[in-house]
Amino acid sequence: MPSAKSASPEAERPKSESPASASPESAPENGKGDPSIVMDCNIKELYYDDVKAVRDTKVPIQKNAVTAFIGPSGCGKSTVLRCLNRMNDLIRGFRFEGYVNYRGKDIYGPTVDPVAVRRYIGIVFQQPNPFATTVYNNVAFGLRLNGFKGDKAGTVEKALKSAALWDEVKDKLNSSGLSLSGGQQQRLCIARAIATEPEVLLMDEPCSALDPVSTRQIEDLMKELKKRFTIAIVTHNLAQAKRVADKTGFWYVDTTDGARTGYLVEFGDSGQIFDNPKEKETQEYIKGDFS
Repeated sequence: MPSAKSASPEAERPKSESPASASPESAPENGKGDPSIVMDCNIKELYYDDVKAVRDTKVPIQKNAVTAFIGPSGCGKSTVLRCLNRMNDLIRGFRFEGYVNYRGKDIYGPTVDPVAVRRYIGIVFQQPNPFATTVYNNVAFGLRLNGFKGDKAGTVEKALKSAALWDEVKDKLNSSGLSLSGGQQQRLCIARAIATEPEVLLMDEPCSALDPVSTRQIEDLMKELKKRFTIAIVTHNLAQAKRVADKTGFWYVDTTDGARTGYLVEFGDSGQIFDNPKEKETQEYIKGDFS
């Protein structure tokens, strides 16, 4: 039976250990050692205090692919995404039964430092959140935090180029990141996230606050970034998921006990999910029969 994992702000900090120290073959749960599966998430039940927020969710995250999480509001998509790099640890009362394996190692293991987890599994949030400092310092922040000793300026430039932002800000590196447009700010946040070369990049509705032009820039960027990174994205935009995702999971909400508990209905290749879904709930959601 999966073990219960819990965290709170007062929880004792585990000993620092890299979650990338194990190979995929070391964990039989992780796709039976399938090296194409970077992460294997299996959530039996997830709670915030006594509220069951998510149940019955098993999601493999494939290497160098975009995996989309879709479903109505309140179905647990973002909660599951935040489990993938332990962001839920910051929420009081969070606990779950199951495991989240990264390269064959459970990132919720007792000796794994969540800060080390986030070094390998970065995240970009719904609202652009650049720091109130220069463009350069925004991108260099993670490098400083991790004690980077190499060519910092070159790494910042590489990250900005990878985020398709360099040409727009190369003469504004000493300007405030807050002076950029919304789309530029989100690409700045992406540059900040990838500067430390994580293997996995999580994106929680990264285009919801952007205009259509900026949204298409981020989508094009995701297609380019997946050549180097593994990406998981939460989106309410079905057309976006269909355009960018290789794999898609659909979550729905169980209200039978009077509460709202999200659960995974269906997971598979995006073409199959959008063109030939197997489950009735998925069919109705894709057709727009409910939201």
